[in-house]
Amino acid sequence: MDAIAITITIHLIGALCAGGIIGLERSYHGRPAGFRTHALVCLASSLLMLVTLFQSTWLPGSGTDTIRTDPTRMAQGIMTGIGFLGAGVIFKEGFSVRGLTTAASIWITAAIGIMIGIGFYFPAVLVTALTLGILSLFRKIESWMPSQSYAHHYLRFDRDNVLPESEVRKIMAEHGFNVANMSYRITDDGQCFEYRMILRSSDPRHIAALSAYLLSHKEVKTFQLSPTGD
Repeated sequence: MDAIAITITIHLIGALCAGGIIGLERSYHGRPAGFRTHALVCLASSLLMLVTLFQSTWLPGSGTDTIRTDPTRMAQGIMTGIGFLGAGVIFKEGFSVRGLTTAASIWITAAIGIMIGIGFYFPAVLVTALTLGILSLFRKIESWMPSQSYAHHYLRFDRDNVLPESEVRKIMAEHGFNVANMSYRITDDGQCFEYRMILRSSDPRHIAALSAYLLSHKEVKTFQLSPTGD
């Protein structure tokens, strides 16, 4: 193999390894874009940057004064295209939006591929390590940090047997929730009455406790608790 072939091989294998390592973390946590997706994204980004790195190879016979291509345009095009792929892994599940972290990991993987494609190995290796730290270690730090948990909640009662709002708010408070944006609704058939609200709590485990209580409450005809978050 000549020097160019060796350089290209090193760039592509390096991109494959970097993308695969990040993808393994995503696959381990069951994300929709995992090992293969991240490996392909990083590899493709590196490959496309090699096109600009070896311009003289695909423009044979042209002098250096003839070539006037801008390598940064290729990088801009890659990052723009990755936006569409990232949007594909973001999806809405009930009231929760999931996949934002995976979309961000795809975006940074493409950037790492660009760095490897142009031969900037030190920042590529450094950012790969930092990305793994963010996806793994920061997950633990985030779980330790105090935060507020939110849930969309509705309660349905028979129209002739509705629990008073004061009692509903008391139940929520006893289970560690603050009530926001309370709204009221009568179903289309006129048989049931609904309370709809957003609940806020400092402990997400309160949701399970509230669910168990409502399940045992005979006056509650239907209820739904939908936690929000990624």
